[in-house]
Amino acid sequence: MSTISFKPKQVTKRLIAVLPDRAQEVITARYGLGKEAKRLTLEAIGKKYGITRERVRQIENYAIANIRKSDAYGKEKAIFADLEQVLHSLGGVVVEDDLLAHISKDVSLQNHLNFLLVLGDTFERQKEDEHFNHRWHVNEELARQVEASLQKLYKSISNDDLLSESEMVNKFLEHLKDVSEKHKNEEVVRRWLKLSKKVAKNPLGEWGLADSPNIKTKGMRDYAFLVIRKHGSPIHFTQVAKNIEKIFNIKAHVATCHNELIKDPRFVLVGRGLYALAEWGYMSGVVKDVIKKIIERSGPLSKSEIIEKVLKERYVKENTIMVNLQNPKHFKKDKEGKYSVVISLVPTAKA
Repeated sequence: MSTISFKPKQVTKRLIAVLPDRAQEVITARYGLGKEAKRLTLEAIGKKYGITRERVRQIENYAIANIRKSDAYGKEKAIFADLEQVLHSLGGVVVEDDLLAHISKDVSLQNHLNFLLVLGDTFERQKEDEHFNHRWHVNEELARQVEASLQKLYKSISNDDLLSESEMVNKFLEHLKDVSEKHKNEEVVRRWLKLSKKVAKNPLGEWGLADSPNIKTKGMRDYAFLVIRKHGSPIHFTQVAKNIEKIFNIKAHVATCHNELIKDPRFVLVGRGLYALAEWGYMSGVVKDVIKKIIERSGPLSKSEIIEKVLKERYVKENTIMVNLQNPKHFKKDKEGKYSVVISLVPTAKA
């Protein structure tokens, strides 16, 4: 509570005291200002008092309007200025949950703070939609600029992109050209990123599109992708399963993990049980297929050249490569000792 200089519960008590008993009860229930800190819906309150939800809404609006017109409200100007300063210090546009949690972790106190934000005429609450979370701001122009920049950021990221937090911050800054420089520090920018529902970070702290499998992990293969990517080099499937359990604290059966690696084109088998990511440039297929692709791409090559290139793609013994090269159905060696691919001729049907 070091961010504010007042006691929220005492302030709300003084403010709602100007209301009639029924209005006090409705406001207390609606905003969770009682001992249980439970916030009731319009329907629940209406059922309790035998009135319609629309009537409850009218009483709520009446209560807020009357508090704002009261002398008690005028005497509390300092606390609203205090709250406004907190909001400014957090970037001027803040996700509701982050704002309340920054001031206090206590749910009951958060309810009182939320009520004070509703009362304050300098605070504007934007409801969540498909693009953004519930948020508060004290500067409408700044809020529009930040939200527009977040939309541009979202459109500039592909479904496969994974960015470190520093990369994401820098990318976001590129779209914040219209925002005042005083707001452009990393702490504020990271907080603004939380406004968006379209971008998010995965359990490893990497950023991307919120609905990307790299961020919104839906199954074993997505966890495996993140684990192998974090490892940074080919890794055995048994270790992939162990790392999934260690990092994500979920059960990962080795056989299940291995099956998912086999089925998903994002992974390439590069050795006995060793898997890499296809995005790292590894060729798909068995050793024979890799040799074919290398020769087709580079032209006839010597034994040593083929071995060198295959070993960059697969963790296999040189003898394995030679066994495949010596198969006359697939490869042939010329007088200069260079290998090429045997072209299979499909016989044409007789007329």
